[in-house]
Amino acid sequence: MVYVAVMGYGTIGSGVVEILDRNRSEVAKGAGEEVSVKYVLDLRDFPGDPVEEKLIHDFHILLEDPEVSVVVEAMGGLNPAYPFAKACLEAGKHVVTSNKALVAAHGTELLKIAREHHVNFLFEASVGGGIPIIRPLYRCLKGERIEEITGILNGTTNYILTKMDKEGSSFEAALKEAQDLGYAERNPEADVEGYDTCRKIAILTAMATGKEVNYEDIYTEGITRITDVDFRYAEQMGTSVKLFGSSRMDGEQVHAWVAPVMIGKNHPLYAVSDVFNGILVKGNMLGTSMFYGSGAGKLPTASAVVADIIEAVENRNSTVPLGWTEEKLEIAGMDTSAHRYFVRVSGKAEEKKAAVEKAFGEVQVIVLDGMDEFAVLTKKLAEADFRREATAFDTECCKNGESGILQMIRAEL
Repeated sequence: MVYVAVMGYGTIGSGVVEILDRNRSEVAKGAGEEVSVKYVLDLRDFPGDPVEEKLIHDFHILLEDPEVSVVVEAMGGLNPAYPFAKACLEAGKHVVTSNKALVAAHGTELLKIAREHHVNFLFEASVGGGIPIIRPLYRCLKGERIEEITGILNGTTNYILTKMDKEGSSFEAALKEAQDLGYAERNPEADVEGYDTCRKIAILTAMATGKEVNYEDIYTEGITRITDVDFRYAEQMGTSVKLFGSSRMDGEQVHAWVAPVMIGKNHPLYAVSDVFNGILVKGNMLGTSMFYGSGAGKLPTASAVVADIIEAVENRNSTVPLGWTEEKLEIAGMDTSAHRYFVRVSGKAEEKKAAVEKAFGEVQVIVLDGMDEFAVLTKKLAEADFRREATAFDTECCKNGESGILQMIRAEL
């Protein structure tokens, strides 16, 4: 019998307890022996819940119990998740987590401690919820040189953008609906500003390169500037807008960023809608693979946690070779990346097209009826070049008493 302690009895923690109970025989078959929850740590009480029999409020009870060999961290955040996870690893206990904030901020240290104590720090559920992506990177694709990882990694923002795309909703209306349905928090900043996606692409980049990635080095732009007008143009162009977390390895240079991107129907991630996630992985030999599924939710995410519990049991006396070293990866500046750009410009196309082409070169013009503006799609330009020309264009418009660029969205078309 293997005894597990679960720290945190919220959405994910309760899901882990439920799966270990309902799928007891399947888990035992995978692990090679029965797995049982001995403790559930939480500050709260749960009157009438069967978990009462296992509920504890003192972390040291599970830490000092030699029977507990696997600890699930499902509290979220960094405090007390970080000191508790660290203490468990130092005590020779395997730690499994779904906490992307913990992995992004302290993964390097916790992986090192796990190796030093011959245990495992596993975090499949920290990216993509129930979608297997961490394990494929260190097992199935271990012979590949990863050239790109691009994903729709946040279900909340994908739901909002889908509502704007399919129903013509405004950002504000789509966000409110997401909040009413429980997809978005009352304070949605971490989702809509791209911070959640940033931490996830940092983890995936570290997995792909084997080096430490500081998520604060990753350019991050959310979806708050995207409007229903952008989607009116997108409909006419046969495109859509998605929030991407992307990491691209070009020789010695690595570009990693988070931003809204306009894509066409031929893009593998175009059909990923609502609260679903999709992750594209490109290897130098394999080519492009897609991972798609529920990127969040109680049971999908808990399922990934349980898979990590089984892996920890299977490797109880050894450390699984995954993760990254303490060597820091240098992320190239966003100014050196190159994209096409969807640009909305005030005024009439026939009056301003020449000035636009003087700034950005040959462009494709898109016009919406009844609008005192138009849009263009540029050729591929380095970000620094685009921003320099955009600033010059806006300055010239101001001199003439006119408005200039209204919107810019990077495009992969």
